[in-house]
Amino acid sequence: MNESTLHGLRVVSLGSGIASAAAGLQLCEAGAEVILVEPPDNPARQEQALFAVLNRGKRSVILDINEPEGQQRLERLLTSADVFIHEFSPKVAGTLGLDDAQLAQRFPVMTQRNLHTQAANCW
Repeated sequence: MNESTLHGLRVVSLGSGIASAAAGLQLCEAGAEVILVEPPDNPARQEQALFAVLNRGKRSVILDINEPEGQQRLERLLTSADVFIHEFSPKVAGTLGLDDAQLAQRFPVMTQRNLHTQAANCW
């Protein structure tokens, strides 16, 4: 049996914009395990068909990262992640402890990618 190209790779995707959803989908289709972190009442789910297409094959976790419990659960997810995708501006990422420098310090082997666009943030 042939394994997928990215078999064994764990990706945490935090965002509800098209850019992060499409990036996560490509990684998922290449064999990575993709965990979609969604806010409560994710506005992206209003576009049901698009949401279903872009997020197929992903595992979904609902977290409120503005609350300490949600931040702790995200931290636990990131501990086992190989890749982290998010859509925050540098300012918001810094406030949440998710800017490049802070993430590199806590998770030195994790690859991180910020796909920030003006309309992307729902947090």
